[in-house]
Amino acid sequence: MRRDVFQAIADPTRREIINLLAHQTLNLNAIANKFDISRPAVSKHIRILTECGLLMITQQGRERFCRADPQKLQEVSEWTAQFRSFWEQRLDALGEFLEKGKDN
Repeated sequence: MRRDVFQAIADPTRREIINLLAHQTLNLNAIANKFDISRPAVSKHIRILTECGLLMITQQGRERFCRADPQKLQEVSEWTAQFRSFWEQRLDALGEFLEKGKDN
């Protein structure tokens, strides 16, 4: 099953996992130790992030290590950038409108 990236990042715990792994590669136990939720819950979050391509898991001996996939994160950033530009233009126009109304 391929999950939707935006649905995956809607959850604050998953965003925190991505943020954690954006700076370092960690094994599953190290990730679970950073959260006050059960290991099965952390594993479920990891699975969802992996299924949508935001995380990569590699096996090294008996350990499984996770890292964020910067390519997939870049795709999310590019998609949201178009809306950032749109809203910046709208807010600039609103600011100009309010300034003109203040002068009258």
